[in-house]
Amino acid sequence: MHNETLDSCKIQQASLEQEYEQCLFQNCDFSDLDLRDVSFEECSFTNCNLTNAKIKNTAFKDVTFNECKLMGIHFANANTFLLEMRFNDCQLDYTSFYKLKLPKIDFTNCSLRDSDFVEADIVAADFSGCDLYGTSFEKTNLSKADFRTASNYNLDPSLNTMTGAKFTTHGLAGLVSKHKLDISV
Repeated sequence: MHNETLDSCKIQQASLEQEYEQCLFQNCDFSDLDLRDVSFEECSFTNCNLTNAKIKNTAFKDVTFNECKLMGIHFANANTFLLEMRFNDCQLDYTSFYKLKLPKIDFTNCSLRDSDFVEADIVAADFSGCDLYGTSFEKTNLSKADFRTASNYNLDPSLNTMTGAKFTTHGLAGLVSKHKLDISV
């Protein structure tokens, strides 16, 4: 499918195309679908539900998600060739980005509670306005990542590469919480 707009529809497994290019999905429900081997290129999802979608070898090439619900997705299973995504105002709780290489990934005003970035390479990631409660970062490359307006993160600088990462003094407690220090601002 090329250059189409799908609005307010419950996507059925039988009606899935193998390739979507320059498509706009608005108010669509992809929840619990098996999106195995489906390719999305230069697509945009707005107010869509992809919760628990199975994405084994699914391609997301230059894809934007706006106000979407993407809970429980294992992006680690996606096709990594030309993988590029942006998330704005999305609910990404319980998602996995395990071992993915996603430089400059943009999360703006997203909930990423209890998500997994273990061993991911997310240099220059932007977590502006994100809630990172319970999110795992270990052996993660966070160089130049922006956490200045993120909240509820718990990062151990001894377990992650964080050269040039950006924080405010308000967020410093999230960097030293393992030491159980009492920090007053």
